[in-house]
Amino acid sequence: MTRIKSRFAETAVIAALTALTAVTTMLVRVPIPATNGYFNIGDVFIILAGLWLGPRAGFIAGAFGSAIADSIGFPVYIPATFIVKGFEGWITGMLARHATTGSIMRPGLAAVTGGLSMVAGYYIFEAYIYPMIGQHIPMFNITDPGAAFIALFPNAVQGISGIIGGLALWKAIASGSQTSNDNNEQSVAGQNG
Repeated sequence: MTRIKSRFAETAVIAALTALTAVTTMLVRVPIPATNGYFNIGDVFIILAGLWLGPRAGFIAGAFGSAIADSIGFPVYIPATFIVKGFEGWITGMLARHATTGSIMRPGLAAVTGGLSMVAGYYIFEAYIYPMIGQHIPMFNITDPGAAFIALFPNAVQGISGIIGGLALWKAIASGSQTSNDNNEQSVAGQNG
């Protein structure tokens, strides 16, 4: 996993990834009428945050970035989104820990697990939790197990796009970081030689 050496710089990057998650979630919204939800591409930056900066960054980008996006037009989904997308970023970061920049296996497994957790998490909320809460709080009565099943396909496509995009961006950052480190080592070796 590529790390940022400055705490201030890392905080700024996490804030930027959170903002990018919110913006890309809001910009590409394809409605899923069955569940009153929507398809989006914000998962790309959630997966990237987890792979690049670890579980804390993945959680922050996923939970806060996605919840901010839901606050504009889809506030009923904020509780589900905060938990599901936060967990997606966190589990991606946990599984990607100690990954080497040369290997794609561990980051790939982490990204796939994160994407699958998002699909499963929304299914659980839409099929079981929201209908149960909706019996007591009518605003949550927006979905049911049949609608949640219909939403599995667009959520899976969203998960796959997040996995592919997040891995591609992580690989580009990791490769750029490795090239920069190699150039710095060559420069130091040249000065010492």
